[in-house]
Amino acid sequence: MASLLYGSGLRLMECLRLRVKDIDFEAKQVIVRDGKEFKYRITTMPEKIIPALSAHLARIKALHDSFLRRGYGTAELPYALFRKYPNAAHGYISKMIQTSSKKCQRSYSLSSTSIIMEQHKYQ
Repeated sequence: MASLLYGSGLRLMECLRLRVKDIDFEAKQVIVRDGKEFKYRITTMPEKIIPALSAHLARIKALHDSFLRRGYGTAELPYALFRKYPNAAHGYISKMIQTSSKKCQRSYSLSSTSIIMEQHKYQ
């Protein structure tokens, strides 16, 4: 994480909020969504961290698959996106890079459903 912070020029919360879909290995770019003042920006990714980051993403994929087999594995999405695309929360690309192995329970105020999902490192 420190290499990604320093090498890409990310702020701490920007790094903690990164999702799998925000990493572009081919273009060597990191897409920052809702950064400082809720701005969108693209920054470079150092070539030196690509092997370690791809290995980390492979571990996240294995953790995600094991959660899905047990009936969990839902990623936290903004409420409007969760309502519009209910199956998007189960996709691998919606996962945060800093995913914890713990689970947490979330309930949305406008619905009576309660969902068990993966907890993130910054929560």
